[in-house]
Amino acid sequence: MTYEIRQELFKLRHKKISWISTLILLLLMVMTGYSIGYEESKVCLMTCYNSSYWIIFILVIVGATTFSMEFQNNTILTLLYKSSGKFKVYLSKFVVLSLYNIFLHAMAIIFTFLFSVSIFKSNITFSTIYKYGQPIWKNMVNTMMVDLLTTTLVLSIVFILSCIINNNAVVITASLLVIFMGENVSTDLLRIHKFVDVMKWNPFSMLDLTNQYYNYVGYIGITHLTNLEMMMGALIYIIIFLIVGYLIFRRKRF
Repeated sequence: MTYEIRQELFKLRHKKISWISTLILLLLMVMTGYSIGYEESKVCLMTCYNSSYWIIFILVIVGATTFSMEFQNNTILTLLYKSSGKFKVYLSKFVVLSLYNIFLHAMAIIFTFLFSVSIFKSNITFSTIYKYGQPIWKNMVNTMMVDLLTTTLVLSIVFILSCIINNNAVVITASLLVIFMGENVSTDLLRIHKFVDVMKWNPFSMLDLTNQYYNYVGYIGITHLTNLEMMMGALIYIIIFLIVGYLIFRRKRF
């Protein structure tokens, strides 16, 4: 699968959107920093200036083009012809996008450190004890690690939709609707108490994992799941969605 991964890395490196997105992430984090007050400085450091929301948007846009643009341009045929199997093509795309996901989170952490000593410098330091009895720097790293699981779940959803729909714009729109409307639907269903024991395990509830990690008190009453339960649920759904996405991809006619 080395050949397939190299090919996907080459394509990702040469996509302008891959690098422009990093600049967009920077600008959106700056806007977030300027739009909040001093009292929220701690949570901003912990969440890397709400970078999790911006990274989701970036991954949906970049991830949607991974399949749909190749379907539209029929370049997927060349890739399949040179590869020894569809599974390697599918898995290599997921591996490369996962690496890109890690890259975006690493950049978010770097940007946060730079902001803390420049434009958003304050009396609050990274050694200040905050959530879970930990210093803010550890809160930040842990939040980004947790968010990697959340955004990987988002990627698995994008993969399914990309394998079903060939149009890039439609995939992006559908992905955003499923992700953000799905969270609202999940919240509404969980308010019906007699369904809580079952509905709390729905996949859209797992999308609140990052939010619950940095605001446990505010979300535990909505999700009815502990952080560990949500992480386990997210991991299970990632595996399920990737398998379903591959089955769709394998049966797809080009």
